[in-house]
Amino acid sequence: MVRRRWTTLLFVAATGVLPVACKRSSADDGAASAATITKASTPSGADSLRANSGVVAAGQADAGSPAGIQHTVLFVGTSLTAGLGLNPDSAYPQLVQQKITSEHLPFEVVNAGVSGETTAGLLRRMDWLMRGNFDVIVLETGANDGLRGTPVATVKENLRNIVSQIRAKHPQAKVVLVQMEAPPNLGPEYTNAFHAMYPAVAREMGVTLMPFLLQGVAGDRALNQADGIHPNQHGEHIVADNVWKTLEPVLKQLPTGL
Repeated sequence: MVRRRWTTLLFVAATGVLPVACKRSSADDGAASAATITKASTPSGADSLRANSGVVAAGQADAGSPAGIQHTVLFVGTSLTAGLGLNPDSAYPQLVQQKITSEHLPFEVVNAGVSGETTAGLLRRMDWLMRGNFDVIVLETGANDGLRGTPVATVKENLRNIVSQIRAKHPQAKVVLVQMEAPPNLGPEYTNAFHAMYPAVAREMGVTLMPFLLQGVAGDRALNQADGIHPNQHGEHIVADNVWKTLEPVLKQLPTGL
């Protein structure tokens, strides 16, 4: 029921924020150097990192960071991960950083979300993203493909290629794939196939599947911004809780070398 409400909202909002963001050129979709990458605040007061050119070295500890090895969780995704419409510190990856800090885990979060991104766009910027160092990568992608009605086979192949590139460049990194959903305007056959694609890719590629990102938030006007798609500040805390349920055990199982 939750999935159906959210996909309906996506269809109704087809003239709203996300589809507008999707109307970008291929160059924009893959322009990683123009993306803003934010490193969540740490107890040491590390500043946000903005990459207008070049590469942000994800996981590079700041001078004021606590002694010891600093590990990195890289969040890659769409406007839902970027925190569209919210203060950057209120996006769910930054809220996850607060949970990490409260658990005294030696990880910092880097938010590499890009509004309007598709799986094809993410695939085009993978070389750039793979230059950084990270121990865990959370992949939230595909919702904009669903809005466009991109064939499921194409999205699935893009997801496979994304994971394959991660494996090739960072074989030790843990990969977490976030379940996303498609709108119902192309019919139940498409939406059902889109839904089934994520667990299929997770099984095939041996990655961790995270349940639907917007569980408990989708379809609730009190938890979303005016567009009906992007969580507001209260909803974003629920999203962070959703993410943490899957991410916490992944982080606690990793050897940190401390």
